[in-house]
Amino acid sequence: MTSLYFMPQVTFYLLPDEASPTQICDGLSHVVAVLACQLTTERFRQNQTLFLLTQTQVQAEQLDEMLWQQDPHSFVPHGLSDEATVTQAPVEIGTGMPKRSRQVLINLADGIPAFAGRFAQIIDFVPADEIQKQQARERYKQYRALGFTLETVPAPQLP
Repeated sequence: MTSLYFMPQVTFYLLPDEASPTQICDGLSHVVAVLACQLTTERFRQNQTLFLLTQTQVQAEQLDEMLWQQDPHSFVPHGLSDEATVTQAPVEIGTGMPKRSRQVLINLADGIPAFAGRFAQIIDFVPADEIQKQQARERYKQYRALGFTLETVPAPQLP
């Protein structure tokens, strides 16, 4: 008998120590933002739907702008959670619960959301910054306590 119940797969990307801790806005590092956009584009190309959870609305708007500024060949249809047409887009960016079901959560928030179990896959990051690294360790422990499947991998090279 096959169970319809699944445990989300969480992948933590280890950011290199030499990564610049430059903040683009509201505590979101440039490296994390660029990597989140790169992973969003890759997953969209694999026909997956995504939700990018940010800590603040300012971060959400910055990621929205970064996705718009990508090369036209890398265009990813997306929208902010507060936009009327966001349910039609395969990628949603916001600070709360997504407006519709999505396959992948890219967690850019300080903690894990109560709705994390709704996703088949979760992407998270381990920055080089000590404070953010400690927050990532806490998220890792929380995911593990929930019984999620965990893996830690080096971050891919940024373009």
